[in-house]
Amino acid sequence: MAAAAWAGAPLDERADAPGRGRRGQYGERNNPCLERCQVPSVVKINVLTVPDEQREILEKRFSSRAGTVESSDGFEWFELLRPVEGTDQYLVYTRWRDEAAFQAWMEGPMKSAHQGGGEEGGQRKPAASGSTLWSFEVVQQAAPKQG
Repeated sequence: MAAAAWAGAPLDERADAPGRGRRGQYGERNNPCLERCQVPSVVKINVLTVPDEQREILEKRFSSRAGTVESSDGFEWFELLRPVEGTDQYLVYTRWRDEAAFQAWMEGPMKSAHQGGGEEGGQRKPAASGSTLWSFEVVQQAAPKQG
C-alpha cells in the first residue's frame, strides 16, 4: 500500500499497521492493535500543574505505582511526560481499548489508589495544584518501518 494511501486508510485496512500483515514493533503478544484495529483506541491525557517544589514528589509517586494500571482490562499504554521548558504542566498519557475500559479503571483501581491512606493517617497532599483531563480518539497511527 502506498504511503499516501496508508495514511488515509481505515485502521482495519492497513496491511503495514502494527498487527496487520507483518509483525509490528510490539510483536504478536504485546500489540495493542492486534485483532481490533477496526475499533479506535481512546487516549486520555491528564494535564497536571505541578509547582517546582513538588516535581520530585510527583515523579516518585508515579514510580511507586508502576505496574498498577498495566494490569487493568483494556489498558494499552502509559507515559508520564515531564515539562522541559516554558510550562509547569506534566502530561499523563494513557491509551485504552475503549471508553468503558477507562471508566472501569477510574471507578475501581484509580479511585481506590487515590483514596488510600497517606501522611498522618489521612489523604496525602496532592503533588499537583491543578488537573485537566483531555480526551481523544485515535483516528490514525504509525509505527517505525521494519527494515
